[in-house]
Amino acid sequence: MLAYRHAFHAGNHADVLKHLILTQVLRYMGEKDKPYTLVDTHAGAGGYSIEGQYAQKKGEYVHGVSKLWDAKDLPAPLADYLDLVRAFNPDKQLRQYPGSPAIANLVMREEDRLRTYELHPTDFRILQSYLDSRPNTQVADTDGFASLRGELPPPSRRAVVLIDPSYELKTDYAKVLAALREGLERFADGVYMIWYPQLQLLESAQLAQRLKAAADASKRGWLHVRLTVQQQADTRGFGMLGSGMFIVNPPFTLHDDLQACLPYLVEKLGQYDGANFILEQRAK
Repeated sequence: MLAYRHAFHAGNHADVLKHLILTQVLRYMGEKDKPYTLVDTHAGAGGYSIEGQYAQKKGEYVHGVSKLWDAKDLPAPLADYLDLVRAFNPDKQLRQYPGSPAIANLVMREEDRLRTYELHPTDFRILQSYLDSRPNTQVADTDGFASLRGELPPPSRRAVVLIDPSYELKTDYAKVLAALREGLERFADGVYMIWYPQLQLLESAQLAQRLKAAADASKRGWLHVRLTVQQQADTRGFGMLGSGMFIVNPPFTLHDDLQACLPYLVEKLGQYDGANFILEQRAK
């Protein structure tokens, strides 16, 4: 949806969860000498100003990355993620937040292929400028869902796919399921990472179960994580209670990494006494 700007939500609790997991998956992929491809279907602008009018309007980062910024006792995977955020802020002040393409740019090697898709014209131009000098990179202003089939299988037979639409249109839920099914059909070995919002909507509540069914075609099973930080949405029934990530063919190290981090995130990011997490895995 072209009205959507992620800058309003940059650095919130959902970004913390998503980018923590993205960091650990990319670290794992980089342990082998053979290059890999990352496909980011809804890439956004690459980076966002925390001090800008969009982020300041809702201030969601205040209950997200800001809660971790000065922490000294972070579990190792969270410390790794925060180091990347700090590297994106060379003056040591939290002024900018790195989106998924920036996290990727900080972690990936030159020989690894980065493929990003973003339809919003302004965000596309910002992203294009940010990644202009990175080798083995493509920035396209085409639909990430429709373009995914052309990326799989990748040349090196190693790939990570990040799918995180805004879900402002309910049709995104069906498109996510279709993308995962087609992706696994074309390349069953890929690591597929799907982010979703925890909303008071039937489509949101049912998505994880539908993804589990679709993941039956995977080679190495799935991992599902959800972080709930708020007790209720706003008076109109809008707003996220939390968010989740569904990872197909996850790195075998990811479950333990998240097990170490999630209680900490509940403590730091939870906005009510019942804040909680779900971490479940099915291995093959």
